[in-house]
Amino acid sequence: MPPRERPRQPIPHDLRLTPDVLAEMRAALPDVGDEVVRAIIAEVPTYADALTGPMGETIRKAVQLALGGFISVATRSRGDSVRTPAAPAIEGAYQLGRGEARSGRSMDALLAAYRIGARVSWREMSASAVRADLDGETLAAFAELVFTYIDALSASSAAGHSDELATTGRVRERLLDRLATAIAAGDEQLVHALAEQVDWPLPTTLTAVVCPTSRARGLLMSLPDRSLVAPDALDDAHALVLVPDAHGPGRKALLRALHDTGSVAGPPRPWRETRRSVDRVTRALELPGRDVDTETQLADLVRAADPEALTDLRAQVVAPLAELRPSQVEKLVETLYSWLVHQGRREDVAAALFVHPQTVRYRMGQLRDLYGDRLTDPDFVRDAVIALG
Repeated sequence: MPPRERPRQPIPHDLRLTPDVLAEMRAALPDVGDEVVRAIIAEVPTYADALTGPMGETIRKAVQLALGGFISVATRSRGDSVRTPAAPAIEGAYQLGRGEARSGRSMDALLAAYRIGARVSWREMSASAVRADLDGETLAAFAELVFTYIDALSASSAAGHSDELATTGRVRERLLDRLATAIAAGDEQLVHALAEQVDWPLPTTLTAVVCPTSRARGLLMSLPDRSLVAPDALDDAHALVLVPDAHGPGRKALLRALHDTGSVAGPPRPWRETRRSVDRVTRALELPGRDVDTETQLADLVRAADPEALTDLRAQVVAPLAELRPSQVEKLVETLYSWLVHQGRREDVAAALFVHPQTVRYRMGQLRDLYGDRLTDPDFVRDAVIALG
């Protein structure tokens, strides 16, 4: 979003000041400026120190520019063709607002300074008008112009202050996204540089979370502070979120926050090893019926780590059944797997398969003929459980 348009319209008025009055006001500008600065220091604590150093000189010049701009406005009337005689002052007020935002001062403090400036300026400059014997109607018009002009300056400063905060926020967000990407990529040098730049203390652990891209930014509101989004680390449909220090008791809170969001959480890992958490959670995306917590599906992840190896292992395990009909193979495979996981308890196998125990006895007789001593070999048992599970 580009910075908003600064106020550039003319400041119309019907005030008529004689050249002598204007000359006297111009001559008084330095003293008026000093009075304004002194009043701001005395009445706005935020500026007590700011106006004594280099920043003080900057603000004094801004006050002088503003007062000079007022005199320029006061020499013009409603019908003048000059578009904005106070344009330098308006632009200066805008930049002052941006500078105050960069310095960490609130707009409230700056508006208080403007109110004080308006009061002091009116008091000092109206004295010149009174000495020049201005009539009451002209003096009232003069007061209206003073406060209209201050309103225009304060509006411009408010715009600058708001734009600077918005710009700073966008820049910080982009830097945090870069930090997340650097962490996920394992670029420690860049991580340290960016973390220092955005004042992001490095955590003990980071947990990788994958969520739908559309929910990533909103999800941050329910996650621990300092959670990061790496928007381009995965694909268009998924975003990577890095959650700091969600280990131990914090794990349960994280999983509650992710419930029903379509997200998956990897394991917590030291921040330098975040890539391990990222790798695990991205592998979990491929699991059918995946859970929000990869730690509940470790066996499935192990089995799915090398699909081709799993296919080859299954082929080895069922090789003795190669000469049978497919329908026979299916029944014997499910019986073999159930037999192994129930450690040979025939009644339990029968209950799991919804068949009669005699059916189990018959099928196991066939399997012993085909497999022989391998059914009691621990290595084969391990491979069969993994391959057939």
